[in-house]
Amino acid sequence: MEKLIIRGGRPLHGHVRVSSAKNAVLPIIVATLLPDSPSTIIDAPHLEDVKTICSVIESLGGNILLRDNAMIFDTTTVDKTEASYELMSRMRASFLIMGPLLAKKRHAKIALPGGCMIGSRPIDLHLKAFEAMGAKVTVGNGYVEASVPEGLKGATIYLDFPSVGATENILMAAAVADGKTIIENAAEEPEIVDLVTFLNSMGANIKGAGTNVIRVEGVKHLYGASHTVIPDRIEAGTFIIAAAMAGGDVVVDNVLSEHLKPLLAKLGEAGVKVIKDIDSVRVISDGHIHSTDIKTLPYPGFPTDLQAQFMAMMTIGDGTSTVTETVFENRFMHVGELRRMGANIEVEGRKAIVHGVPFLQGAFVRATDLRAGAALVLAGLAAHGVTEVGDLRHIDRGYDHLVEKLRGLGADIIRVDKD
Repeated sequence: MEKLIIRGGRPLHGHVRVSSAKNAVLPIIVATLLPDSPSTIIDAPHLEDVKTICSVIESLGGNILLRDNAMIFDTTTVDKTEASYELMSRMRASFLIMGPLLAKKRHAKIALPGGCMIGSRPIDLHLKAFEAMGAKVTVGNGYVEASVPEGLKGATIYLDFPSVGATENILMAAAVADGKTIIENAAEEPEIVDLVTFLNSMGANIKGAGTNVIRVEGVKHLYGASHTVIPDRIEAGTFIIAAAMAGGDVVVDNVLSEHLKPLLAKLGEAGVKVIKDIDSVRVISDGHIHSTDIKTLPYPGFPTDLQAQFMAMMTIGDGTSTVTETVFENRFMHVGELRRMGANIEVEGRKAIVHGVPFLQGAFVRATDLRAGAALVLAGLAAHGVTEVGDLRHIDRGYDHLVEKLRGLGADIIRVDKD
């Protein structure tokens, strides 16, 4: 087992480049199951979640070739429609293979997915959609099985919640379904737009991505394409908050600031100087933070994946702030760990009241999930003394070379084996 050792109190300076988006590359890798010829993904991030989804593709019979900074996916050899429990239990996003498998193979049997335990994140929206498209679905003994002998048919599908995963799964299934599919109350995230860009480059006919109504005209065949994934807005936001908390002058490169409007607006309220450029964001901070309220919402609202990091920043605010989580019901697990570092936080249901303290103190803490782990690293950067962060497997799922990038900004952080 490994841990991070962080000696806090050092301002950050310099440039850091954001990697490709985890939440975009995973469905795009899954979408390579659809075409009749190989596809190439350029500059994919080095993440445990990427390794997991690639293992899922290979377990189904697909072949993956690594060449320089590109991954070439040949799924014309896929001959299985059942994914193993061991792989599926690692990550929620692996459930996205159901749509492509139903579309291409007309059958799928998938273990109920795992991942960070930040909420129930039910798959019922996915299953109701597949049933509307003609699939027969059964759930039992830890598995979901679906078949559609006649092939998927287009349908009008209303999502009770604008679920990103359900929108992605339906899009991939509908791309080669028979007829037109309309997704109402669809997710509007940039990662949805990037997936649709990839699907359309393969020959799909999809309109409306980035709005809450997406129309898909099914086509008979898709063909392999090459794609470069958008920058990771959550990684970008994490480095931006790190610079705000620790203080200093940092330029975060490979950023689409349009994707970070809520965060940048809130940083302005918090007294942090933010300068936007075409593909970068510069953060100048003296480490003094004005307490500011946030409420997470589906895109284009404040992202739930930055809630933990923003809360960490509010722990050293100059007053009291309120953090309201509306997306996941169990996303305050980092609160207990932040308290170990001296934070003053009260939780009332889905609302956390954060009373700012003059400084955080180094302590041993554990990453309870991916974004909680990032929040604890940021807290360690700003804290007095030494912070040790354990359970790094969560952080490894979503951050590409995090330690090296922070060290490049002047942070005193190392990764070591536990004693």
